[in-house]
Amino acid sequence: MTDTPALSAPSFRPLYDQIKILITQSLIGGEWKPGEAIPSEIELAARYQVSQGTVRKAIDLLAAENILVRRQGKGTFVSTHTEPKTQYRFLRIIPDGSEKVNPTTTFIDVKKNRASAEIARALDLKLGAPVMSIRRVLVFAGKPVILDEVVISAALVPGLTMEKIQESKGSIYSFFETAYGLRMIRAEERLTAVPANEFAAAHLKVRKNAPLLCVDRIAFTYGDKPVEWRRGLCLTEGYSYYNELA
Repeated sequence: MTDTPALSAPSFRPLYDQIKILITQSLIGGEWKPGEAIPSEIELAARYQVSQGTVRKAIDLLAAENILVRRQGKGTFVSTHTEPKTQYRFLRIIPDGSEKVNPTTTFIDVKKNRASAEIARALDLKLGAPVMSIRRVLVFAGKPVILDEVVISAALVPGLTMEKIQESKGSIYSFFETAYGLRMIRAEERLTAVPANEFAAAHLKVRKNAPLLCVDRIAFTYGDKPVEWRRGLCLTEGYSYYNELA
């Protein structure tokens, strides 16, 4: 008697999840831009030939992921980084004992570089692919707190210059969104403790080898595509990394 091979369960995706994917594909294709309203649940139900409840569940999932936002009495809109409450959604450094505050930015330089092995791996690029590197200092109430390096594929930000960034208003994510149509949906971060090197010490106005929190981030856009690598060196005296877990 021979053993009967175990049957694998058929792959199945709930209908509301399929609708979620279709809506996301429309966002990737640019059918609805950040800040714009998407069609009503009734219109989407007719479009995809499903029930309104199925569409509502798909939209609920996208809203939970901050991809869409519901506005009472107005409809459902594509989330945007240009709104004050979402400009600094990923910023986790806050002053001890006080509310989260929005920093001001001092840019150091904008340069074209080649992707290192670490960045190529993080952004799914070829080793040595052209990338743009933005270095800046985030200042809280007049005090330099974070030294940031932001790296993004040069192909995604053609013509990027220091002047273009400085002319923009709001966060760097709102700049990427308005200038290049790039929207960061989610991010992954890794935290380590490091000593300040000479460059960091000079810009954060601390002694060399002072303890800093290093926050490495990879940010993703629609379709879970990695588009930004970031390293933030943060002061730990008087400031904390704060994250609310649900």
